[in-house]
Amino acid sequence: MDFAVNFKLMAKKNLLGYTKPQMNSLMVSLGEKPFRGRQLFKWLYHTRQYDFSLMTDLSKGLRDRLADDYEIRGMELERRARSTDGTEKFLFRLEDGHPVETVLIPEEDRRAVCVSAQAGCALACCFCATGTMGLVRNLTVGEIIGQLVFLRELYGSDCFSNVVFMGMGEPLLNFDNVVDVIRIISDSVGLGVSARKVTISTCGISPEIRRLADSGLKTRLAVSLNAATQEKRIRIMPIARTYNLENLMKALRYYTGRTGFRVTFEYILFEGFNDTVEDIDALSQLVRGIPCKINILAYNPVPGFAFKRPSDDKVDWFGRQMYPRAPAVTVRKPRGLDIGAACGQLAGRIDK
Repeated sequence: MDFAVNFKLMAKKNLLGYTKPQMNSLMVSLGEKPFRGRQLFKWLYHTRQYDFSLMTDLSKGLRDRLADDYEIRGMELERRARSTDGTEKFLFRLEDGHPVETVLIPEEDRRAVCVSAQAGCALACCFCATGTMGLVRNLTVGEIIGQLVFLRELYGSDCFSNVVFMGMGEPLLNFDNVVDVIRIISDSVGLGVSARKVTISTCGISPEIRRLADSGLKTRLAVSLNAATQEKRIRIMPIARTYNLENLMKALRYYTGRTGFRVTFEYILFEGFNDTVEDIDALSQLVRGIPCKINILAYNPVPGFAFKRPSDDKVDWFGRQMYPRAPAVTVRKPRGLDIGAACGQLAGRIDK
């Protein structure tokens, strides 16, 4: 079966993106027992069987009815690129014509996949290429999980061990769909990836951080911080006007207290902006008392943006200065820089 998008078959309902409860409800609507939904769910996400006729624990009559009215339709790949460091970027074209990107990042002992939750982004951070697109729309559950299913079809079930919502868009502004995706990812008969290996990265949507804390999910949380004072953060991240730094830190204290999980702070260094001793002091004070890890990253250049990338020596120095003041500090090296796949560079195009 061709797993690519076929625009001629749009009359059928696409089951990709259905959660287990939705599958159960579908089966009840067809006059079947709810447990049949679990079987169909397992065929789709765990077994990766997309031909109803081969789902052998379903009756032939049920398989025929499913084939008449439903299909399992995946993502349409437009282009892909591979970096010299092994990182791969995939450009998908959605059914309404809009682009979305996914990045597969090999590490020493694991592979992480960076998925998108929105087409474009409304937050307009002054260093991020995705923000130049504006927000097109939220991705559906099927379009988000479809990125992962596509990679498994391409490389097999063990092609990634970690999932990070760090692609296009702000995942907490597509909260319900992202949560449904995580439930599919972490289900033992879904993708079977532990929720502890799933990370949501946010620019700091305080109410949704509290909502995530109350959700019961064991997903990890990362915050794109990038400045340790309200004045500086507003200059680079307009969302800080709506959700100020004080309220953000209160939400993170609630999150760590409610879940028992530490939070990861992503801190991008911009030459001459947030890389001084004063910034180190402010960052140290800001995170004091919060169970956390700090990832230090150099700014990845985006054409047309005025910020400059600091030297590697400067980034290493900043990390060394922070480590005694924070419980865990990591200096992260860019991945996929030569194909525009590094942090902040996704803009719905592949040039190589």
